[in-house]
Amino acid sequence: MAVGRSAASKLEWSKITSSLGLRGQTAASLLAFKKRNDDARRKLNLLSSSPQTVDFASYRSILKNQAIVDEMEGHLKRFKPVTYDVGRQIKAIEAFEVQAIKNAEETKASVDVELRDLEAAVKNIEEVRPWEDLTVDEVCAAAPEIDTRTEDMVRRGRWMPAGYKEKFGDLSFM
Repeated sequence: MAVGRSAASKLEWSKITSSLGLRGQTAASLLAFKKRNDDARRKLNLLSSSPQTVDFASYRSILKNQAIVDEMEGHLKRFKPVTYDVGRQIKAIEAFEVQAIKNAEETKASVDVELRDLEAAVKNIEEVRPWEDLTVDEVCAAAPEIDTRTEDMVRRGRWMPAGYKEKFGDLSFM
């Protein structure tokens, strides 16, 4: 256990999240684990600094019923602390670690995909020609539905798109 204590005390929690680039749920889970670790360490220090012996002679001098003091002293001598199998907790920690790594990899993959998409969008924005330089043929090639809708409207004898006058007003002078 001394090895575990020395390793835990040497661990620099603030560098873990920054050096591994952890974000979101993974970073929050790690911070919650750090808080539980700090709380457990504080409780351990508090309990180990408290007195470990009971002065039964003092109780015998205060209490009239010596049988109670003898009974409590017997219980204390027979008391054996319960040992816990920490294997279950270690398995839970390992499962948490596996899940944290999986979440971090998924986050990294999704961020990489999003970065690639954003870089492509920025490249498209930088390479786009101004509206003044575009021709009708180029716009129709980029969005063929415009050409199809225009042909349909001309075939029906409609020269203004639906809602144009309501949105932009009537530009005729007659």
